[in-house]
Amino acid sequence: MQLRFLDYFVALAREKHFARAAEACHVTQPTLSAGIAALEEMLGKRLVVRDRRFIDLTPEGHAILPFARQLLADHEGLRRAIDAPAGPLRGELRIGSIPAAMPCIGHLMRALRAQHPRLQVTIRSLTSREIERALLDYELEAGLTYLHDDPPAQVRAVPLYSERYMFATRTDSPLGTSDAVTWRDVAATPLCLLHQGMQNRRILDAHLARLGLAITPVATADSYVALLSMVAHGGLSSIVTDSHAEFVAGDPELRVIEIVDPAPPNSIGLVVLDREPLSPLARAALAVAETIELTASLRARR
Repeated sequence: MQLRFLDYFVALAREKHFARAAEACHVTQPTLSAGIAALEEMLGKRLVVRDRRFIDLTPEGHAILPFARQLLADHEGLRRAIDAPAGPLRGELRIGSIPAAMPCIGHLMRALRAQHPRLQVTIRSLTSREIERALLDYELEAGLTYLHDDPPAQVRAVPLYSERYMFATRTDSPLGTSDAVTWRDVAATPLCLLHQGMQNRRILDAHLARLGLAITPVATADSYVALLSMVAHGGLSSIVTDSHAEFVAGDPELRVIEIVDPAPPNSIGLVVLDREPLSPLARAALAVAETIELTASLRARR
């Protein structure tokens, strides 16, 4: 069996579109279609339902998909393991990060480059559930996500830092000169928040529910950049994490304010799929994470 046929098959299952899958594999669409047909002939089963376009995988296609992903991941790990003794670790380290963890990316990148200067790193902004799925599907080597409150399954984790909620607003807003605010003050303010598909928002809503409060935001987004833009220019306030305070510290018109009776801190860490052997890339990410602790670094920038 030729591995490139499995690569075509996995790409098609991911993209659900022949042209996009062919583009992802850097081949023409006829080449990709011919490769999948050859794979079906080798296995003696139809794997894809199609009628001039992709419709779905057959039951047999769904059944072999996890094994195809694992075979490709193991082959890539084998190649990295062979190359490792010959020199510096190379390749693309794919990391998924929840939006709340984006402020730590620079610190992690510096540590990675110090130990593995030849690595290429790709960062994707994903929800915690998307990170879990992508790890299980071998689409990521590592993730930055919450370690408590519905943590990802089947992973090894290294804690990196803890975050606290804070209130972000303009200095000319009604609460803009306050030294501290209460959750009731915050709940009565026109807000923009992360949407409810984000774990950070689900943790926040659960804390508010324990206080007997609920918030209906004016606007939602999946990015703290969008939230801070709406605070700066949209006439709204927001609830952000203390690790984002550094991004408004240089703007005299914005403030990040302590919240009285704060919610318990949320632990964020680096996770990799719990399997043996670990791929060299996943092992490198885990080893680097074990050398750094970011709470002090992130809060020092406030």
